[in-house]
Amino acid sequence: MIAVIQRVSRSSVSVEGKEIAHIGRGLQILVGVMHDDDESDVQKLVRKIVALRIFPNEAGKMDRNVVQIGGEALVVSQFTLAGRIKKGNRPDFSEAMKPQEAEALYEAFVAAMREHLPVSTGRFGAMMEVEIRNDGPVTIIADSKRL
Repeated sequence: MIAVIQRVSRSSVSVEGKEIAHIGRGLQILVGVMHDDDESDVQKLVRKIVALRIFPNEAGKMDRNVVQIGGEALVVSQFTLAGRIKKGNRPDFSEAMKPQEAEALYEAFVAAMREHLPVSTGRFGAMMEVEIRNDGPVTIIADSKRL
């Protein structure tokens, strides 16, 4: 499972021109489910993300996690994170999990995140427009197989 985690001052997601979710200060998380992922990948990634100290303390040092600052998360599925570009110029998405199976793990990820903080979501499988106001900018890429 791959996640692109961005510290944001705000973020929103729209489908067919209508905003379906938004958050203020917190994390924008783009999640890609790989063909060999399972529940253990969900748990590893969630534990790491909620503990990730990327928010500033009073001295401006990145020393607080999203829970400590009372932040929110906006989680959006993004199968293109599985894209490989080693050969040719067209991304190869063969490492992405099939949509029916991926949706279940995506929903498990969202449910596990909700045990720690308020979470809004995009719409799985939909064409979405995501507006991100990256704060910092701070962007971290996490791969559950490398944690």
